[in-house]
Amino acid sequence: MIEKDLSVDFLGVHFENPFLLSSSPVGNCYEMCAKAFDEGWAGVSFKTIGPKHFKVDEVSPRFDELTKEGTPFVGFKNMEQIAEHSLEENLHDLKKLKHDYPTKIIIASIMGTNEEDWEELAQLVTDADADMIEMNLSCPQMTSHEMGSDVGTNPELVKKYCAAVRRGTDLPILAKMTPNITDMVPAAKASLAGGADGIATINTVKSVANIDLDRKVGLPIVNGKSSISGFSGKAVKPIALRFLQQLREAAGLEQLPISGIGGIETWQDAAEFILMGATTLQVTTSVMQYGYRIVEDMKNGLMHYMEEQGVDHLQDLVGLANKNIIPAEDLDRNYKVYPKIDWDKCIGCGRCYVSCFDGAHQAITWNVEARRPTVDTSKCVGCHLCNLVCPVGAITTGEVVMKPGREGNPDDINVKSSRLTHF
Repeated sequence: MIEKDLSVDFLGVHFENPFLLSSSPVGNCYEMCAKAFDEGWAGVSFKTIGPKHFKVDEVSPRFDELTKEGTPFVGFKNMEQIAEHSLEENLHDLKKLKHDYPTKIIIASIMGTNEEDWEELAQLVTDADADMIEMNLSCPQMTSHEMGSDVGTNPELVKKYCAAVRRGTDLPILAKMTPNITDMVPAAKASLAGGADGIATINTVKSVANIDLDRKVGLPIVNGKSSISGFSGKAVKPIALRFLQQLREAAGLEQLPISGIGGIETWQDAAEFILMGATTLQVTTSVMQYGYRIVEDMKNGLMHYMEEQGVDHLQDLVGLANKNIIPAEDLDRNYKVYPKIDWDKCIGCGRCYVSCFDGAHQAITWNVEARRPTVDTSKCVGCHLCNLVCPVGAITTGEVVMKPGREGNPDDINVKSSRLTHF
């Protein structure tokens, strides 16, 4: 069995591995968190604790899913708010978890309605022996506009509330950012100016996942009506990675400590977030589908990846991809990569031909009798749509050429000669 060092140091706190339960229904009480710790999770961002005066009143049902070809949870919609247990119960659970699992990391997620709430909650969870505080500035389905994503889109409020939490604690502070914003950088910088030490991102994306065509109402249906609420799961991963990149490339944020959230389901997803600058990784939706046991698969997969990469310490991989994602105007546009068809794999289904004709540049011809496609290089622009739609991996990257009138040597161009698949 391959053994690698998965431990990471984040905001001065040592984690045995990067995997945490994110603040959500999967870490809602002592019993749930204890089971997760026993399964191998390094820590938990406990479900968000609110002030005593805010009463949580949930709806039923409150979940929906987005599926593809029968596979559930490509995306997951929820109307869940913050912790429904009393403040006293939540504080008791935090303290008991730290007592019973002293090597695990307890992050107290908190949310207030004003400066006094934030400061008091910070003091209370500090006294309850939390290792770190996460400020939930981003929940998109709160019933109070004084809370959640309505706060996170306002840099002034973000700074003010971070300053309030800093007055209430000496613990490391994470500001949990909302993706329901055009540019996250101003809010992130405001949080740091207010006293936060790092960023957790992303929270869920505002959504209407599905519409019941007969009843003409969004799902889930609550007594005949529905509402916009948070969307998570694999479908939001590209959005999360985009925000990570934009944060880490912003002036002054190049070394920003980030706890990555949003669609982490496999070890490959985990590796992508780490390469994009996340040090710790928070998971909810895949736990709701597969259970806490998925952490073992993710840990083992990461260790095998580290072995392949010749890396002994996971921390050494953090942020290695950031420098390779550049503005679109800086990309090299001098060359073209033609697709190559492997006739031993081709099953003659015609999907590449149809997609190229109807959705690209009509650069694939079709031999009806032989049921074989051929690439017409006089028309092909090298977009590789055919590569993506091929169901059997018969189309790979092939010949590399310079565009007419462009300078350069195609042999010097680094193009991976394999099918451009995604994990």
